[in-house]
Amino acid sequence: MTRYVPFARTLPLTALLMVLGAGPVLAQTASFDDLRALRYYMQQNDSASTQAELRRLRIAFPDWQPPSDLNDVMAPPPALANVDEGAIWRQIERRDYAAARQLIEQGRQRGVGWTPPADMLRVLETNAAQDDFETAVRARNAGGAIDIVRRTPSLLSCERINNAWLLAEMYVLADQKSAALATYRNTLQSCQGYTQMQPTLEKSSAIATSAELRELFGVARQFNPGAKPQLDQLEARLLGASAPAPAPAPVAQAAAAPQPRNLAAAAPAVPAAPVAAQPAVSQGALPLRGDTRLAQVRRFKEQEQFASCLAASTAPRSLEVLYERSWCAYSHDRPTEALVGFQAAARAGDALGPNVRRDAHFGLALSYLSMNMTEQAAQTAAQVRLSDTQHRELETIVLDQRGVRAFRSGDFRQAIGQFNALETLTGGLRRDLAILRAYAYLNSGQRQQARNEFERLHSQLATAETREGINASRGP
Repeated sequence: MTRYVPFARTLPLTALLMVLGAGPVLAQTASFDDLRALRYYMQQNDSASTQAELRRLRIAFPDWQPPSDLNDVMAPPPALANVDEGAIWRQIERRDYAAARQLIEQGRQRGVGWTPPADMLRVLETNAAQDDFETAVRARNAGGAIDIVRRTPSLLSCERINNAWLLAEMYVLADQKSAALATYRNTLQSCQGYTQMQPTLEKSSAIATSAELRELFGVARQFNPGAKPQLDQLEARLLGASAPAPAPAPVAQAAAAPQPRNLAAAAPAVPAAPVAAQPAVSQGALPLRGDTRLAQVRRFKEQEQFASCLAASTAPRSLEVLYERSWCAYSHDRPTEALVGFQAAARAGDALGPNVRRDAHFGLALSYLSMNMTEQAAQTAAQVRLSDTQHRELETIVLDQRGVRAFRSGDFRQAIGQFNALETLTGGLRRDLAILRAYAYLNSGQRQQARNEFERLHSQLATAETREGINASRGP
């Protein structure tokens, strides 16, 4: 069957670890950034919290020794002022990891005292490994893909559950069925939401025997007993199927993600609160509050002066400032940096203020969508109860991206379904998506429906695209 394409158009698991081998050994000394909570407690003259933080630092960073004069931790090293961390983040977001590493090395050599923040190194190495993994998968290089995951087990987080599914495919390609089944089993044990379990079980049914599939459903029920009715129904369907189709081979990401509207200025702020000693949070050991720059950072955010907001919130000293900074980073096209802050705020939950956990998950989902990571965004949004406005905003972008991706992968009926749902949700369909839907009708054999769509679009605005579509839908 001839496949038609638009004329002259370029379309736009953390606990999930098997025995993967040891990863790279990271530096175990504390950076200036790692001492933020210690400095905060010292500023508050909170000796009990200071001593507790010193004990935590000695455990977390075995190579670090506090200075003989503890007050020395208050003064930033001279080199810190000379390192533009924003430039490094920008290179990471551009996926130019070699340039980011070069800037980091230059910063280290510029003077004594500066070390890259732990979250920067983590994001850099994880994102670089993600790109390498996807390249290996597309090339059907099973051995290479498996080795990358063994070196970077953080790729197998529930936020990146698609990696686990792809890893199982690579094990099948490498004729290691038992390892593939173990990957599916560990995914079920770690990613326990039904929306994560369902596709995991469906994909496993392509390679599992009936007995193996029943065993996997047993694991799923053990870790999510509340989903037993849905799991029972799914098991009956999968075991009743005569020959489950294998999961499709991975495809390249769809075109550039539709740009979410600018929400930073309207993002709910963390309510002001008296400065008091707060328990440190594991992400970077930041206290909840205490950074005196909060009012200025929030003002810049609300005025949509995002570059100024980022400059004013460099090296956040509290989670509330990190949260405000994340909205500015997102709106300044730095979604990777925004992810880190939103993740920390989401973990702190409503200790930062009413609905902050919900809104941080909303920011996480928007950041994923900005990077065209549609399924990660959908999974993130499903973890909280969003407001009606937030839910509509995300669903609109998710349907858009899923429709484009389905078209690019050749699943034209799925593309039509996504575009129809988007039209119902929003009351209309963008012209570029309407043209894609018309071509999806044509490619799925619905020639008359395709011609009707092209003629309707042509009557609204005659272009070479609509003319070409009308001609193609007339048939041979």
